[in-house]
Amino acid sequence: MGKPQLRRVVTGAAMATLLPLPALAAGVPGAQLSLGWAIPFVGILLSIALMPLFAASLWHHHYGKIAAAWAALFLLPFAAVFGPGAAWYEFTHVAVLEYIPFIALLTALYTAGGGVMLKGTLVGTPGTNVALLAIGTALASLMGTTGAAMVMIRPVLRANAFRRNKTHTFVFFIFLVANIGGSLTPVGDPPLYLGFLRGVSFFWPTTHLFAEFLLCSIVLLALYWVLDTLAWKREKPVAPDTGAREPLSIEGWLNVALLGAIVAVVIAMGYVKLGTVPVLGHPIEVEKLIGIALFAAITLVSVKGTTARLREANGFAWGAILEVAKLFAAIFITMAPVLAILRAGSAGAAAGLVALTSDANGAPIPWVYFWLSGALSSFLDNAPTYIVFFELAGGDPGFLMTQGALTLAAISCGAVFMGANSYIGNAPNFMVKAIVEENGERMPSFFGYCAWAACILVPLFVLVTFIFF
Repeated sequence: MGKPQLRRVVTGAAMATLLPLPALAAGVPGAQLSLGWAIPFVGILLSIALMPLFAASLWHHHYGKIAAAWAALFLLPFAAVFGPGAAWYEFTHVAVLEYIPFIALLTALYTAGGGVMLKGTLVGTPGTNVALLAIGTALASLMGTTGAAMVMIRPVLRANAFRRNKTHTFVFFIFLVANIGGSLTPVGDPPLYLGFLRGVSFFWPTTHLFAEFLLCSIVLLALYWVLDTLAWKREKPVAPDTGAREPLSIEGWLNVALLGAIVAVVIAMGYVKLGTVPVLGHPIEVEKLIGIALFAAITLVSVKGTTARLREANGFAWGAILEVAKLFAAIFITMAPVLAILRAGSAGAAAGLVALTSDANGAPIPWVYFWLSGALSSFLDNAPTYIVFFELAGGDPGFLMTQGALTLAAISCGAVFMGANSYIGNAPNFMVKAIVEENGERMPSFFGYCAWAACILVPLFVLVTFIFF
């Protein structure tokens, strides 16, 4: 938030810029907020983590109401302390500039991705599974982590339907396809698109993050192959005899084209500048409004143009996106004061944390940027977290791409890679979890998944730190 008359406008769908505020609707500066305002955010995180374990029936039937209650526990006290106008400002800011663009893009990717069916005989052997994960990892930088995850998760589910021990496959799918695979282009993951909008060149991540991407991908794929091979030998599964092997093919080419259209719209929003218009008192770029409308149109075309038979055969259902929509609405609202405190820098309640990013001479410390941006991206949305540290590092894309390249690479890798550390670090994580569970398969609990990440990803990221940062 920074100064009273300025506001960082950041959207979960990867949109960010500095815009002036209307004089009568300024947000509350982060420097005025204590860490106590983070309690509702911590509350919803703990609800997501603990209630499915200890109150599963209550959670599954009422998670939307519980999420709304945590949002209200931020907004109502905020209105009492700073006034109803400030609370309305925060609510509409999140809705107009963050949540609606986020959910519009996510819904379009979810709907179109769910209309692409990879047909053919797929048997979930260790070799086949590694190939599917590798393909998904490569696709993630071309169609985004959400698009790649939606296209590939159902083939992985079908290929492994006869296996008993397969939870590890879905966990590594989230690590690779839903996160690390998106690190090579701005299309791949929202944080990199934010950098693109701020002036980082389109292929900068491709050339500067490739070595980090390759190391993580190779290590994770190799480790997965070892784990899956051991599970296969222990389990000795027998693949069902379905008769003649069906060659691999794609059904749903309309949706393949629609995924391409989504990528084109996302890229165009970074290049086309049409000015701004006020919406509920918040300036928003015209091209972003057009983008939201196009995402809605693409979703409608996908719904109308995809047969019910294809969606049913693909195991498509709306439950996963509805769960993400409800939970992330509350997450975005309760996350607002946390991000505001971070943006306040040395003037905010998190000044001690911010001070860690520079040495005694004021020079940035890349490995600290890597771990701080990554640690916060594990539990905050990784897109606005990227912008916070981008600004802390100076916010000048020209400098950061050249003299500050190591710092920018550290921020980029931290935000993209460590979004895999929890289910809420990146939206596709939660979507994959929901889809897998919709298909009757087990996924680790919130803390169980974090334990997988702690055992596998954290040592890998330590290696990345020593080699690159």
